[in-house]
Amino acid sequence: MEGMDLEVLKTSRRWLADGERVVLATVVRTWGSSPRPAGAMLALRGDGLLVGSVSGGCIEDDLIERVRRGEIDLSRPSVVRYGVSADEAHRFGLPCGGTLELVLEPLTQASGVDALCEALREGALVSRTLEMGTGVARLAPAAAADGVRFDGEKLVTIHGPRYRMLVIGAGQLSSYLASMAVDLDYRVTVCDPREEYAHEWHVPDTELVSAMPDDAVTQMRPDGRSAIIALTHDPKLDDLALIEALKTPAFYVGALGSRRNNAARRERLREFDLTDADLARLHGPVGIYIGSRTPPEIAISILAEVTAAKNGIALPAMLQVEGAMAARERAACGA
Repeated sequence: MEGMDLEVLKTSRRWLADGERVVLATVVRTWGSSPRPAGAMLALRGDGLLVGSVSGGCIEDDLIERVRRGEIDLSRPSVVRYGVSADEAHRFGLPCGGTLELVLEPLTQASGVDALCEALREGALVSRTLEMGTGVARLAPAAAADGVRFDGEKLVTIHGPRYRMLVIGAGQLSSYLASMAVDLDYRVTVCDPREEYAHEWHVPDTELVSAMPDDAVTQMRPDGRSAIIALTHDPKLDDLALIEALKTPAFYVGALGSRRNNAARRERLREFDLTDADLARLHGPVGIYIGSRTPPEIAISILAEVTAAKNGIALPAMLQVEGAMAARERAACGA
């Protein structure tokens, strides 16, 4: 769950405890381009105060006016759609004729917001099923691969811990990567048993551990919301992490290095009971090809690839470092 959406739930809980009227708006469907994905939320108080976002601002303004004018049904959940026509899409700032469908849910004790916030505080991954006809919601365990579902009668949303990232190595590149990942709302842990590197680690909102990399991966217990990236350039450290990481459900496992080093790494890893399917999950050389040379540029390229994997986007070979470099070499030979 994104940090903004978690804040929506916490604020809704506080407003309800204060006796305020609260409407929870959830994006349930999008067509074309849209500013926020399905599952994005905002909470709107009866006096027009809001937290969260479902668009670039225009839809929020319209919802505020609807609440103030008493145009939103506060007796049960309802559905509203924005951007059906080109004129309306332009009015609400939806690019390229995008369309957004929202469920507007007046929150009550039956909404189960207290129980949901408690489950999230304990680190659980849960689904919340809202009955549109009654406004009653129930919670159940969820899997990392579950997503938002809406059939007009029930709305199922997934709530749970932030995505996690384990970075092996506390060098300069890792500091840029970790800082950017924190901004993307990852819970970042950096592992480096080398005292000289760990001593200089000062990136806010990250956790530094000095365990050996394989132990750090095991202790993390990676799931489908975990990314593991090896950046030390030292096979004795990187390989330890990769051997364990490639056996887990982590959605992304990557390692820094040239194409030659990457090929040598794969051959070494074959000796440690890793299958071809395991090795096929390894992103290496890590990152997408953007001509990056400096540590900040390399960090951007890595996070771009991680983001694509997180969102289920298969990148074409020309965007991957190995494919792009090979294409350049072929072009140079043919010139």
